[in-house]
Amino acid sequence: MIRLTLLLALAAWPAMAQQPAILGLAQAPALNAEARASAARFVLMNMPRAFAAGPGGAFGWQAGGGDAAFVEQRALESCQRRSNGAPCAIIARDLALLSPERAAPAAPSSTRMGGFAQEALPDPRMLWWGPGAGRGVLLWAHGRASGGGDSRGQQPQSWTRHFNNAGYDVWRFDRHPGSDDPARAAGWMREHLAALRAMGYRRVVVAGQSRGGWNSLMMLETPGLADAVIAIAPASHGQLGSPEHMRALDDWRAILATARPSQARVVFANFRNDPFDPDPDRRAALAEGLRGRVGALLVIDRPEGVEGHGGGSSMTFNERFGPCLLGFAEATRNAC
Repeated sequence: MIRLTLLLALAAWPAMAQQPAILGLAQAPALNAEARASAARFVLMNMPRAFAAGPGGAFGWQAGGGDAAFVEQRALESCQRRSNGAPCAIIARDLALLSPERAAPAAPSSTRMGGFAQEALPDPRMLWWGPGAGRGVLLWAHGRASGGGDSRGQQPQSWTRHFNNAGYDVWRFDRHPGSDDPARAAGWMREHLAALRAMGYRRVVVAGQSRGGWNSLMMLETPGLADAVIAIAPASHGQLGSPEHMRALDDWRAILATARPSQARVVFANFRNDPFDPDPDRRAALAEGLRGRVGALLVIDRPEGVEGHGGGSSMTFNERFGPCLLGFAEATRNAC
């Protein structure tokens, strides 16, 4: 009976105008103020994810850390602890509200560019807005896994959901590890950015982590490709002690020198205890040399509470810097 009451309440909930229903989760009538605040965080988390609600304002949610069944079970258990064991129901899963299910629109299956060696495609774990209706597009480039591992299909870092939920389509730039050298990947990336611009997106953002961030900065050599460039822990030379690591700082200096004057808004983020960063102080100082040559520059230099080469994938980075990255890219703010 409790489950039926919850689902009937959701069924009576009016559809949100011009936005996917999942973004209105925090306004669900079954939720109290505390649950609504958690729902607002939930829609910024990566998948799999599930949100449960129960009697008396009980709620619980889980994002990541296992497969879909595990995530739903953890969400229900969390809710039932708040409900003193009373039954709870899953009311949101991934991009959908449930009963009646209101799934978010999906990108057309034919919407992709490239081939086996590399491709750009909308990530199906993200909301789809379309070139005409959305505020823009973010092309996300993954890092290059050590040992030749295949990084294709990796979910973009969760801070990109601030862009996605605000109306940006999120496309992945996937490269086969056997074909993924920096110059070749940069050439493909330029082609994809030009194609996305031609599709009619109003604002084009390119972003990436590690080698993906390195390639993103290479786009500054061609003004007009991207309105914003976001490089998270950019790297292209392996960890400390690898043969290529010795020239990492010289190549960093060179890649910044190729940037041509443009109005692009540029973000560089580096973190403490990153074994891929040869000299954090020097890298940040060299990055400052872009100031005055680009539309705006934001250097996020070793923020407290975020560490390691993968620091950009943390919930801390998502919640602390996600809103500011969106505001910076859209020129509504210049600092975090």
